[in-house]
Amino acid sequence: MKTTEKQIEALRELINIGVGKSASILNTMLNSHIILQVPLLKILNISELNNEVKAFSKGKLSTVILKFDGPFSGSAELIFPSETAMILVNSLVGENPIGMDFDSIRSGTLCEIGNVVLNGVMGSISNIFSSYFKYSVPEYIEDFAENIFSEKAVDFDMKVLLAKTKFIIKELNIDGDIMLFFEVSALDRLIEMIEEL
Repeated sequence: MKTTEKQIEALRELINIGVGKSASILNTMLNSHIILQVPLLKILNISELNNEVKAFSKGKLSTVILKFDGPFSGSAELIFPSETAMILVNSLVGENPIGMDFDSIRSGTLCEIGNVVLNGVMGSISNIFSSYFKYSVPEYIEDFAENIFSEKAVDFDMKVLLAKTKFIIKELNIDGDIMLFFEVSALDRLIEMIEEL
């Protein structure tokens, strides 16, 4: 199914509803005023994704992965360049906490943020389908893009919803990506369900 501008805008609004709810939860959880926005959404195939990620960051990526199963299966991922992830964590927990393992603090904080944001997005999608998804425990990976996406690179029957996401915290503008990976047929069903609303 070829998507129209109107359909892409409807998908963007759906994702924005999810991240809006997530921002409210994060504000309470982290005791910090956080604004989340999705100014741009793209639908990509796997080969297009590689070019997009390379433009996003040439270094390592900090990625939180939430696998899901329900009306359809796939994974939701929140991705930051590793340097950006460090700035985000520092802004929330303070720089270089004394006597603590900062790597574990960083991965733990990012997993919490990723879990809330990705659950918010998937919650919006599950409302459209009036059914529930089952989720795995969030997984944190820090690696280069080619290693993170290597398994998906051979799955040509897969589409990616790429939601460019802005985290606005304490006057910092932090860019991240929300990626939803699922089969083409699942994306078609999601678009059809949105159009029926």
